[in-house]
Amino acid sequence: MARAVCIVSPGNLASNPRVLKEADALHGAGYDVTAIVCNYNAALREADDEIEATAPWKVMRVPRSADEGVTARAAAALAKGLSAMGLDVPLGVAARSARAPVSALLRRARDVKADLYIAHYVAALPAAAEAARRHGALLGFDAEDFHSGEGTGSADDAFRMRMIGIVEGAILPSCACLTAASPLIGKAYVERYGIAQPATVLNVFPLSMAPIVPRMRDEGTGLRAYWFSQTIGPDRGLQAFIQAMAQTTARVTLDIRGSNRWGHGDALLALAASLGIGDRVKLLPMAPPSEMVRLAAEYDIGLSLETDVSENRRICLTNKVFTYLLAGVPVIMSDTPAQKLLAADLWRAARLCSLSDPVGLAQTLDVLASPPILAESAEMAWRLGRERYNWDREQDVLLQSVAAAFARQETAR
Repeated sequence: MARAVCIVSPGNLASNPRVLKEADALHGAGYDVTAIVCNYNAALREADDEIEATAPWKVMRVPRSADEGVTARAAAALAKGLSAMGLDVPLGVAARSARAPVSALLRRARDVKADLYIAHYVAALPAAAEAARRHGALLGFDAEDFHSGEGTGSADDAFRMRMIGIVEGAILPSCACLTAASPLIGKAYVERYGIAQPATVLNVFPLSMAPIVPRMRDEGTGLRAYWFSQTIGPDRGLQAFIQAMAQTTARVTLDIRGSNRWGHGDALLALAASLGIGDRVKLLPMAPPSEMVRLAAEYDIGLSLETDVSENRRICLTNKVFTYLLAGVPVIMSDTPAQKLLAADLWRAARLCSLSDPVGLAQTLDVLASPPILAESAEMAWRLGRERYNWDREQDVLLQSVAAAFARQETAR
């Protein structure tokens, strides 16, 4: 009988490609997989329906709880009161202090019997841990980010980080299977909680998403740059890039893809206009995760401009870098510790830049605009995407981590 694995995530199916890849890999390896996810974002429900209709594993979608906001406010008030009196904040109170589907996920997860429960994001940890205790199963956690290091220094963030720290500190030491999306995220968790070293499972994508052949680039058309995310937000390094665009000799254009719901994209357009390059920056609508590699392949360079707004941003490796590589597109990366570490393995496919030095970035863009140099960089990106940075290879790390957890369980019996 196949071992059962239950993946628990507070996001929509379509909002977290990492959950989909994990479920596909585990199912392909013979595990009986159930994914418990949320059904919160109405804009993603059609995409969720399409994914669920074709997924070879079971999907359980949790609706939003009507009292979620009330519960969060009450829990936050209680947590702040206990903290002010110097008293410990209970795990359940800390977990519910954020507006997250903690209770809804817990109610659903504890009724699913599995041999291993893998939580994604902090909101899923209490549900996965409770289900694992109830069924005598193993517990796992996939750290896509360093969640207790996501704070930006504000008072609200400081409180939120304390609550996340309580949840992580109480639950992570009991995890038998730990993975992280970058080496430095794994290291940060080890240093903060004294847990076992998580296996690094990079945010790469299947070779099936890659173009069949590299795109033929037209010489003399300038340099087409691309950045994407679910939401266009502040502190993403794009201001510095636009400032650099205004100082290049080569003609550089920038397409920005993502939701502009908060108006940050409009602010970037206004910045470009003020610098006299308003015709060279364009906003594009969101697109399905399955289309990201194909869409990136239409460009000359991809941007991964992480800032030092938080410790997490300094040590994370987002899926942008690996999307570009699989598309055969060289990458310009800001010089965060995580990206500097990765750049050493990417050779000519990557260029590091300082966001505090638009002039230096402009010089880098002018160098890349040279057709021979751009062609050499694109060829290296194409090769790295196919030989190293793809899910067909990276999923083995995940499967080995899960298999090792079950093997340790068997040895301990």
